[in-house]
Amino acid sequence: VHFPDTERAEWLNKTVKQMWPFICQFIEKLFRETIEPAVRGANNHLSTFSFTKIDIGHQPLRINGVKVYTENVDKRQIILDLQISFVGNCEIDLEIKRYFCRAGVKSIQIHGTMRVILEPLIGDMPLIGALSLFFLRKPLLEINWTGLTNLLDVPGLNGLSDTIILDIISNYLVLPNRITVPLVSEVQIAQLRFPIPKGVIRIHFIEAQDLEGKDTYLKGIVKGKSDPYGIIRVGNQIFQSKVIKENLNPKWNEVYEALVYEHPGQELEIELFDEDPDKDDFLGSLMIDLIEVEKERLLDEWFTLDEVSKGKLHLKLEWLTLMPTAENLDKVLTSIRADKDQANDGLSSALLILYLDSARNLPSGKKMNSNPNPLVLLSVGHKAQESKIRYKTNEPVWEENFTFFVHNPKRQDLEVEVRDEQHQCSLGNFKLPLSQLLESEDLTMHQRFHLSNSGPNSTINMKIALRVLSLEKQARSPDHQHSAQVKRPSLSKDARKSSFKPQVPVSPPPDSNKPVPASPVTDSDKKTDTAEKSQPPNASPQWPTDLSRSSSSLHASNFSYSPSHLSVKEPTPSIASDISLPIATQELRQRLRQLENGTTLGQSPLGQIQLTIRHSSQRNKLIVVVHSCRNLIAFSEEGSDPYVRMYLLPDKRRSGRRKTHVSKKTLNPVFDQIFDFSVSLPEVQRRTLDVAVKNSGGFLSKDKGLLGKLLIPLASEELAKGWTQWYDLTEDGTRPHGAS
Repeated sequence: VHFPDTERAEWLNKTVKQMWPFICQFIEKLFRETIEPAVRGANNHLSTFSFTKIDIGHQPLRINGVKVYTENVDKRQIILDLQISFVGNCEIDLEIKRYFCRAGVKSIQIHGTMRVILEPLIGDMPLIGALSLFFLRKPLLEINWTGLTNLLDVPGLNGLSDTIILDIISNYLVLPNRITVPLVSEVQIAQLRFPIPKGVIRIHFIEAQDLEGKDTYLKGIVKGKSDPYGIIRVGNQIFQSKVIKENLNPKWNEVYEALVYEHPGQELEIELFDEDPDKDDFLGSLMIDLIEVEKERLLDEWFTLDEVSKGKLHLKLEWLTLMPTAENLDKVLTSIRADKDQANDGLSSALLILYLDSARNLPSGKKMNSNPNPLVLLSVGHKAQESKIRYKTNEPVWEENFTFFVHNPKRQDLEVEVRDEQHQCSLGNFKLPLSQLLESEDLTMHQRFHLSNSGPNSTINMKIALRVLSLEKQARSPDHQHSAQVKRPSLSKDARKSSFKPQVPVSPPPDSNKPVPASPVTDSDKKTDTAEKSQPPNASPQWPTDLSRSSSSLHASNFSYSPSHLSVKEPTPSIASDISLPIATQELRQRLRQLENGTTLGQSPLGQIQLTIRHSSQRNKLIVVVHSCRNLIAFSEEGSDPYVRMYLLPDKRRSGRRKTHVSKKTLNPVFDQIFDFSVSLPEVQRRTLDVAVKNSGGFLSKDKGLLGKLLIPLASEELAKGWTQWYDLTEDGTRPHGAS
């Protein structure tokens, strides 16, 4: 299939093939000279880390298509999008001598669209000032590990899992992270080190109409309602709206602000889901080209949802340009009511862009004459971000960019604190009222700032710029007609259903907006099939929070640039439903005592539950079948209304919860329901299945409560084969032993 704007580049593949041995040599040097020392310094448990073998394999990287952008780009840059795929049988072996740990990588697959920017173009050889490389969105990444369990047993790494590791690697490759290879002098590179976003898109996520009804039960009273919520992404900035209960015409009226670094090529992706206890149903999606929004500046329209039979979504989109002058500021402040509001809340009137370069003469940590491990904590209002840690130095160089949305620069301050990560103490701080920037030329300051509460000559070198967000209305002829161009995703609904659990906003093959250059049909079938088998990290069922968890456990390094990750609303842990709270256990103990007074209790006073548990490596899922319970305790004269609730600990979020239906008025309910959790075998063997049998009771009934609990550690070697057995229920889930 020939696409006019994407060209095949066999000459490029031949070039790469010829260069492959030399590329491999470079990669080996990179591993040994850059990655190895960085890993050793990152954690004192890893001080004996080394690569024993690095062989990238003979299969070179393939470039399946190239697209060159010449319109809507700066005159001093060339933008190339390369659709790359690498399927390599490599052998990378590593060991940590101190823990006698050996692990490695057998094969790596990576598929995605890599953007290469050649800029600035200059009138001297080599004509190109620098190369910047990054992925526009998360690439599909699969790594086949050997000995991963050994590696994850090392202290300091035991909180990680392979999904989190893949997430960290993929997000390290995605905007706004970029690899910049300078080809000319530092002076010109300075401009590249301070990337100013192209604009800000303000998304008013208003309402939807006529959505599909997915909940056909709810005890039979209500039919055909949904509990809709939306997931909105721009690049790696992700927002999740609130859930509107039982409504096919929900009104959200929420506003999000996202940075746009790169267009053409970036889209606004929106997906709607119906929240369910077990699996969230897909209610439609929408993809809008940001070039259209920029051209129009303001769009307020009803969009028809894709991939579903009905439903419309009302959005208002504003393209805000970044102005280096403060002349419009008062107008902007009035338009977002910042002149009346509290200083820290509400929509943004400006963007603060910050390049953290380095610090000098920091004081030593708590111990005299020992160098600290400095990191920088930056905050504006409620929003805080932190830099990476630099180890054992009082002259750290960070070279990192940060952005903050600012509500009212006349009243807000930037607070900067340098901390010693090792001793958790402050090495100095300073406060910059943003009103000072408003008086600076181009609203920019580039200088060494003196740190107070620090050494006598301690300074921090930063470049800080403020840009006012201005909505410029386009001058239009009165007869101008417009409707925004909506991109149709090429991934069909069936492919979406088969490959992903819709709890996760789907990341189809990264260039889903363009038809994938696939030869015969079988190729696309293979694509969904591999997507299903591989279950990339973005398909883990605890989607949004996994992101924030992995980022927080690694000092938010992947997301430190984008303030929006702080707006990722975590699905709230459902307090009401999780009756594994201490109070429920106490109630149950009291009930047991009352029963004990009347009769003598048998071996299992709370009854038993029968479960089948196994792990399917083919589907990469833990499968749990809840068969039945017997001899449960009665909650009232009429018996109990039991149902079973499960979590795969430590995940206790609503999205990680699985529930059976309710069985009415019985002490021996039969459920025979199958549930699954997306999790790999090495990972699941470190998890515990938390099972609670609960009494449903009516709405607002005081009869809701716990009938018994069970905690099953899943460290068994038999997990791949699976087993079926009866378990005793206890009041707090401890001492689970098979009854038969």
